[in-house]
Amino acid sequence: MASILNNFQSFMIILGSSSPTADIDEKAIRRDKPEELVKALAEAKALKLKLHDGSGENRNSRDQPILLITSDQVKVSKGIIRERPRRTEEAREFINAYSGDRAFAVNYVLVTNLNTGATKGGWDISEIHFHHIPDAFIQEVVKEGGMTCVAGSLRLIHPSALPLIKELVGTADSVRGLPRELTEKLIRESLESNLA
Repeated sequence: MASILNNFQSFMIILGSSSPTADIDEKAIRRDKPEELVKALAEAKALKLKLHDGSGENRNSRDQPILLITSDQVKVSKGIIRERPRRTEEAREFINAYSGDRAFAVNYVLVTNLNTGATKGGWDISEIHFHHIPDAFIQEVVKEGGMTCVAGSLRLIHPSALPLIKELVGTADSVRGLPRELTEKLIRESLESNLA
């Protein structure tokens, strides 16, 4: 990445998925396949942000490159897409389904070069194998609420959840929802398109 970055004195990154203006009605966007769903949601966030700040118009490609990064994640367990739970009972059901089984963290990252309008996107999927998850743990995290407000209903990087993970096939940053290696690759490709 250093060689590409040397061609730019500076560039700006807007992390759109954490922006309040990227707030979209995710339940209105439905797809049957998790890969299609996360892609559609990341694209909808990018579109909303571009429309909100007028970035839909191409900027002069000689300006400082501005990259908008949007992403989305779902968990998949037993073939069922698990988004953010809507109710405490749903959170309990999601976590219980992981017990002694596995889940997949399905991510899509989209990098939009606001100077050129070009987009680069890709998927990253990690597989998480779980030990048995005690009912007492499930009751506690559902009651607490802070660990269940994410896709799949369980913050897997929380210290109290780590002992429940038997094996992680993938990376912790992928489980968090923004896979670093993929994001860096997409940034590189977007900056290269700015040079073309």
